[in-house]
Amino acid sequence: MNKNPVVPFLLIIFLGIGLIFLLSSQGANAPEDEGGGTASNEQSGQGDSGEGGEEGGEGGGSEQASSGDFDAEGFARDNCASCHGGDFSGGMGPALAGTSLSEEDFSSTVREGPASMPAFSEDQIADEDLTALYEYLAEQ
Repeated sequence: MNKNPVVPFLLIIFLGIGLIFLLSSQGANAPEDEGGGTASNEQSGQGDSGEGGEEGGEGGGSEQASSGDFDAEGFARDNCASCHGGDFSGGMGPALAGTSLSEEDFSSTVREGPASMPAFSEDQIADEDLTALYEYLAEQ
């Protein structure tokens, strides 16, 4: 009747970590779906016409309302901070503040979304706005 208590303990830990990861990734999207992305939509001239969805707060009309009224800080706060830290110094994802990536590497990383990072299409962030985002993060 000697049961090994380590196995159930490890199972509980792994399930807990998985649950935390799942909830944190869903929580990052919840504010946009529940209206948290409204300010971003208003700044880009989209109002409530955004589609919602994972990155819907910046989707669709970003290209028409490009760099002139793009809020790089707001976009980073709404889409990057949950994984890269509130001050972008790192978290679950690597540090973005003062990034050492070239603009080309940064852009391809954002477009392709390596590992568990979501990819961002041109409909979600225009190329000009991606440049503004890179410049904002590099200055942090």
